Amino acid sequence: MSEWKAKRFWKEATFEPAESGWQVLLDGRPVRTPAKAALVLPSERLAQAIAAEWQAQGEKIDPRAMPATRTANSAIDKVAVQHEEVAAMLAAYGGSDMLCYRADGPAELVARQSADWDPLLDWAETRFGARLAVTAGVMPVAQDAAALERLAAPLREMDPFALAAFHDLVALSGSLVLAHAVTEARLDAAEAWRLSRLDEEWQIEQWGEDEEAEALAQVKRTAFHDAARFWTLLG
Repeated sequence: MSEWKAKRFWKEATFEPAESGWQVLLDGRPVRTPAKAALVLPSERLAQAIAAEWQAQGEKIDPRAMPATRTANSAIDKVAVQHEEVAAMLAAYGGSDMLCYRADGPAELVARQSADWDPLLDWAETRFGARLAVTAGVMPVAQDAAALERLAAPLREMDPFALAAFHDLVALSGSLVLAHAVTEARLDAAEAWRLSRLDEEWQIEQWGEDEEAEALAQVKRTAFHDAARFWTLLG
């Protein structure tokens, strides 16, 4: 049996100013979130992008082709109602940031990690006053509480839309520092994703590519780029 998909029921998707932002309209009717909340967006650019996603749909609706819509829905239905909890969960990544856990061999991988990741930790110290400790292997390394607080503070100031995008940047990369680097324009999404995949790419160089793992990596890469784009549409 083929998978059921909702059919397109509108002819034209547009956007217009709303009382507290921007809204997307389907044949003149405002779009609502899955939880039936008003889909009121913080910027014209985001509303335009979401309207374009709806307009580009074919006869059957494909939610996978609507990443900005999904993130906006998540911001309103999920992040807005548990903002403090989401911010705290993401801040906890600072205590186990991927950039801080290095291989103890071979020497070429150790050198590559140092060359590619150390500049980001240096940047985090300069930008946020947050110096994170580095360790070899998987044993936890204690991080300075003040440094973690400085990395966490900006998250609490983000609105639900920004925090929803930031969530995906952190969760997909495994690094609070990399997410900050993208949102602060220290790195573009492509370079940040490359840095997050350093260990995996090393393994591929040594042992070859696994098709299933590569397919999953491409899905995550696309989602990472979508999150970075969503962030830029907020401005």
